Amino acid sequence: MNSIDTQYQILLQSILDYGIEKSDRTGTGTKSIFGYTIRHRMSEGFPLLTTKKMPWKTIVTELLWFLKGDTNIKYLLDNGCNIWTGDAYKSYREARPNDRDAYTIEEFAEQIKTNPNFAARYGELGPIYGAQWRKWPSTDLAGGSIDQIKSLIHNLKHNPDSRRLMVSAWNVDALEDMVLPPCHYGFQVYTRELSRVERVENYNSKFENKIDVPFMKVNLGDAIENTIDTALTQANIPTRAISLMWNQRSVDAFLGLPFNIASYALLLTMIADEVNMIPDQLIGNLGDTHLYLNHIEQAQEQITRTPYPLPTVQVRDGIFCSSVNDIILENYVCHPTIKAPLSN
Repeated sequence: MNSIDTQYQILLQSILDYGIEKSDRTGTGTKSIFGYTIRHRMSEGFPLLTTKKMPWKTIVTELLWFLKGDTNIKYLLDNGCNIWTGDAYKSYREARPNDRDAYTIEEFAEQIKTNPNFAARYGELGPIYGAQWRKWPSTDLAGGSIDQIKSLIHNLKHNPDSRRLMVSAWNVDALEDMVLPPCHYGFQVYTRELSRVERVENYNSKFENKIDVPFMKVNLGDAIENTIDTALTQANIPTRAISLMWNQRSVDAFLGLPFNIASYALLLTMIADEVNMIPDQLIGNLGDTHLYLNHIEQAQEQITRTPYPLPTVQVRDGIFCSSVNDIILENYVCHPTIKAPLSN
């Protein structure tokens, strides 16, 4: 089942039908609506849109970059990811507005990759996502930092019913130092206990020797239930499901949102693997949700396409995996790419 593509197409149509035209910082102009929620059950498949081809390696690379706590684009460029290059280049040009010898964006990217001093000066984006996730400045006198991701994992393992399982990127004190304030500014996770039925279903999806109990919802007797529970425990079948909800103030519906959906779904999958839980629901709360005026035709094209079944994703080494190769996308069938310009 693939409802995420359908939800996304309905959102695009809603913006086309009801969006109001607004100016924006890029000068491009948008059609915009305010306030929208999307929901996806991870059991239906991994929500990588199929109505256009998505650049999977780029999505994974950016998330790994965030999780490293990195804020310099050199790592991205070294791994073939260019989505932040325009922001860094814009800052570079603003610093030398009348320099006729300034590098083109292609030359700029090559300098970042090959010249360490240049990369240190011009590849830095300020304290954006990675810095806030992994190195939020502490107010203690020692001048340390808070690793929000590590704290989240610790709390999930020791207090999974907490209502404080949150990570924020919206550090008011640091916004002026960022090349761009966070668009997706925070996320929260939520866990629940799995029923015995759900645990058995998870077991049966992994092993050939199925647990065959046709009427799991009735009382089977202590002996049978204890035998089943022992088998589930020995197989390390999770006892909890975990959901993730992210909040986003500004949503580039055509280019950015498909990335955000897949990135937070991957983050949920990685966290679930780290704490031995099953990914459950992915929820996105969207604020100013807009189509740039030069994306209108592309959105209209994507709305006409029939979705394919969703792919699956497997991760190795949980939240702290270090390589794109540790994240495996399988059975991804999609429509062709739809190109659209990125507004910086």
